[in-house]
Amino acid sequence: MRLQNWMGVLFALTISATAVAQKRPNVIIIVSDDHAYQAISAYGNKLIKTPGIDRIANEGTRFDRAYVTNSICGPSRAVILTGKYSNKNGFTDNEHSRFDGSQNSFIKELTKSGYQTAWIGKWHLETKPQGFTFWEILPGQGQYYNPDFIRMDSSKTRISGYATNIIEDLAEDWLNQRDTSKPFCLVIGHKATHRVWLPDTCDMGMYDRIKFPLPATFYDDYNTRKAAAIQDMSIAKTMIMGYDLKMFDSDQAADKDGNINRMNPAQRACFDNYYKAIHADLDAQHLSGNALTEWKYQRYMRDYLSTAASLDRNIGRTLDYLDKHQLTQNTIVIYLSDQGFYMGEHGWFDKRWMYEESFRTPMVMRFPGVLKPGNVSQDFVMNLDIAPTVLDAAGVKIPADMQGESFLPLLKGTEKKGRDAMYYHYYENGEHSVSPQFGIRTKRYKLIRYYKRVEAWELFDLEHDKSELNNIYGKKGYEAITAQLKKQLSSLIKKYEDEEAAALMKVEP
Repeated sequence: MRLQNWMGVLFALTISATAVAQKRPNVIIIVSDDHAYQAISAYGNKLIKTPGIDRIANEGTRFDRAYVTNSICGPSRAVILTGKYSNKNGFTDNEHSRFDGSQNSFIKELTKSGYQTAWIGKWHLETKPQGFTFWEILPGQGQYYNPDFIRMDSSKTRISGYATNIIEDLAEDWLNQRDTSKPFCLVIGHKATHRVWLPDTCDMGMYDRIKFPLPATFYDDYNTRKAAAIQDMSIAKTMIMGYDLKMFDSDQAADKDGNINRMNPAQRACFDNYYKAIHADLDAQHLSGNALTEWKYQRYMRDYLSTAASLDRNIGRTLDYLDKHQLTQNTIVIYLSDQGFYMGEHGWFDKRWMYEESFRTPMVMRFPGVLKPGNVSQDFVMNLDIAPTVLDAAGVKIPADMQGESFLPLLKGTEKKGRDAMYYHYYENGEHSVSPQFGIRTKRYKLIRYYKRVEAWELFDLEHDKSELNNIYGKKGYEAITAQLKKQLSSLIKKYEDEEAAALMKVEP
């Protein structure tokens, strides 16, 4: 009887522990690559539909002032993981950095506290993930068609199909096999919508009947902005007819393209049938000058948005999985891009700049029972804040050296005041001829310092110049606000211990 009693007690304790564990919220973070907020219907684009992302926004919070600390792929992921600026986590750029996986991360804190943790899909941090209970990642940038994956045993396998669908399949496989007695945190890293924009075969042509209006700044002359004038990320001059727009001169040229030659015969047939007809039509038009540039813009938009269609569809699949397995009510879902992206604004594609289109990122979050549906946040939040926010929600102590701040109190209404200003620092000094830069954004103003490639300052009054066309730095009447912003900038540089910026600004440690 005593043995039976003890067994009963142990069983009851086990059940109780499982119930307590399951009260802790599960977390799914979906990170896309180069997805612009302008390309999401929840953010007001009426020419497209993104029902998956929109559902998260409608059932939770849409962040209208979400920003990144460093607008480029790998560094952004390192910031999300560590809750630290690039200068502190060590991954400053895609050219030379390798992520030091021995440092702490919110994933390691969750794993230690009993969470099952996984990263599946695009990783892009050059070293293998550490601290996860499971991972399966794309090597480097990965491929859209028939991608390779690296597994935890270091083996590499090629999986037939389209990357966005495969990543979702692998994520659901892991969810099916997890220990259901423990809470989980799953990061789904998508390749989409990274260059080059290759849609799934079923999505090719889905936007061909839409003529997208040119952005108001499409023919920007960069008259007051020295750094912007020397970039090489313009649709007119930099976008490549073959590599980017799939207008190959011959089958042999397409065969040499690494994105195309890995397709199986059925995929290649769909690709050829679609793009060869477009190429023939282009040849018949004999376009040049602005007419050719605007044709390239339309082609870019159609390929990009068709690639984004699969991303959104698979986000919908994630939400459907949670519904089907009764996980919706106890699972936080966060969707964000690693940064913003240019959809022709200033005549550009790509990212990197502290200008709004690349500095600002789309982000939506659902937390049933905690966040009210349909909320829109106007608070300044950053990808830096993901780590402490998730730990806060999970009831895990936030490490003192994390530089981000949990935004849960703002969303719950228990804290009324968020950031007054945000700090940004972009380091890379190579691709697209974008100058390294750092700066500050307040509610009304933005002050940017360029260095290395170009030495210059820019100041924008965002209340009167939302498109950031008129650099008023050094203009009469702005001396006081410039001095005030430089003082605030120096304070943030000191707060975040950015030694490189501190030396340039002569900030005392």
